[in-house]
Amino acid sequence: MSFPFTAIVEQQQLKTALLLCAVDPSLGGVLIRGDKGSAKSTTARALTDILPQIERIVGCAFNCAPEAPSVHCETCNETDITTLASPVPFITLPLGASEDRVIGTLDLERALKGAQRVFQPGLLAAAHRGILYIDEVNLLPDHLVDVLLDAAAMGVNSVQREGLSVAHPARFTLIGTMNLEEGDLRPQLLDRFGLMVEVTAPRDKTLRAEVVRRRIAYEADQSAYASAWDHKQQTLREQLLEAQQLLPTVILDDALLDLISHLCCEFEVASLRADIVIYKASRALAALAGRTQVTPEDIRGAAELALPHRRRRKPFEQPGLDKERLDDLMQQAQAPESQEQSSESTEGQGDENTEEQTQVFAASAPEAAPNIVVDAKPKQLLSGKRNMAVDASRGRVLRAVPDENPSSLAVAATLRSAALRGGDFKVTRQDLHQQIRLGQSANLILFVVDASGSMAAQQRMAAVKGAVLSLLTDAYQQRDQVAVISFRGTSASLLLPPTRSVDLAEQQLQALPTGGRTPLAHALELALETLAQTQDLPPLLVLLSDGKANVAINAANDPWQETLNFAELMAERGIPALVLDTETGYLRLGKARQLAQALGAEYLTLEELSAENLAITVRACLK
Repeated sequence: MSFPFTAIVEQQQLKTALLLCAVDPSLGGVLIRGDKGSAKSTTARALTDILPQIERIVGCAFNCAPEAPSVHCETCNETDITTLASPVPFITLPLGASEDRVIGTLDLERALKGAQRVFQPGLLAAAHRGILYIDEVNLLPDHLVDVLLDAAAMGVNSVQREGLSVAHPARFTLIGTMNLEEGDLRPQLLDRFGLMVEVTAPRDKTLRAEVVRRRIAYEADQSAYASAWDHKQQTLREQLLEAQQLLPTVILDDALLDLISHLCCEFEVASLRADIVIYKASRALAALAGRTQVTPEDIRGAAELALPHRRRRKPFEQPGLDKERLDDLMQQAQAPESQEQSSESTEGQGDENTEEQTQVFAASAPEAAPNIVVDAKPKQLLSGKRNMAVDASRGRVLRAVPDENPSSLAVAATLRSAALRGGDFKVTRQDLHQQIRLGQSANLILFVVDASGSMAAQQRMAAVKGAVLSLLTDAYQQRDQVAVISFRGTSASLLLPPTRSVDLAEQQLQALPTGGRTPLAHALELALETLAQTQDLPPLLVLLSDGKANVAINAANDPWQETLNFAELMAERGIPALVLDTETGYLRLGKARQLAQALGAEYLTLEELSAENLAITVRACLK
């Protein structure tokens, strides 16, 4: 039993977004971003209890509408069918679900009994005309993201596999929750969410106490607590039903459509889907309020939900929407004569904000150094996102091979093998086949940065900070993780643990200290420990140093020899590496080159180092 929707304390914007999707399911769903324990999942799951029921055909696995049955649905195409009013489907898509479970596959049980090839529907069929819910959607594997994108774009799930060719309707409201600390979404999937809401736990102690009281009462007796909210739940249910019926009659004037496009242009939103979503959401807001005419205030409310995740933002810039600017734009639209003055005021504010966001050790200008291209790849580099990994545990099926003990059964190939033997149909162990999949895996890019007191220290630190942030902006696409170790004085420290979050990186890299001696051996030892804890990710070590080690782990040892020993150990373990020599001046000792030879690494000399060039170098090694 779900927690009552009307009993949730505060979270008004989230409730509104969910109700709008209930009024108009074509909005595309809601992305809920926020901290852990802020009632994201509780609110999403509570929505189903207030949704008006839908007509369903008894026994239908495709969740067909009675007036539009799927051609592949045996139940709906029978002459005698029975319909009944049922709750709207609420289907949870687990992060570990297989592709077959999501899109559907061959019905193995019926196939083994000698029946014709019959399609067994998956989660997308079950979610048709309902809600598909994904907790921690930003952690969803890429191959499942691709499936969702296809279905969301067409409203149809197409399956072409194992001798099957099936297409069935799959129109659903997509609801996802995520925590920004775990990284962002791929932009294609992010844009598919019609609305987005930022959720935070209440900061007021009175509200927090009320949340706890209600939760404790609910856990003590769920049925009794739900019954106490029945009246409010029913009232909201009736309001939704009236809004759904009123929606087709709601009118949005052409002048307000111009306002929608104006807002999208001013916030530099590239996707035209934003205009369409604001149009639909504003009509749904009017219907929810019992009106047939859209107002500018409806446009504003819809823009707050449709624009935050679509506007362009820089790596240091926090997600969200500038509500003050939105208010200014709304006032300009309603008072054209003051538009010029308001525009000047807004520009002035923008300049001030830029100055306030100036960062310590900002990245060097792109034109400060020539472009660098790495022609050769380290031979021992492992497959990552940029290289397809054959025989992966997940991903697209490439082929099937005989295997008497398969970990992933290739059903069609197994059945074909049994059928080709002739005689009575019987599957034996000799017929079993293994699926060989073409998958992808992420990389871990570990920066080891010399922060000792050389003349180039600040330049190195500025470059690596910009490079880390540049790489992280692509991390949600590449599924890479980035970590930073800095070393100075008498020790090394893990400045940034492995992460894909731009926001977390910005927080950890606010100020990078420099100065002191060069404990290079300590840094390589810490790098080995860090990589040992993330063995599931193919690594790339990027070392920025002049190689002038002068601090030993054991005071009795030679610092340089200790450093070479650790480098040789890394080479023995097959850790791919890239050494960027930051030594300057006319007289050079060449320590970094010797270190690169011990590591078996690529070696580059950088006279002038910029973040852009460093990022280009690292990406070239990972292609």
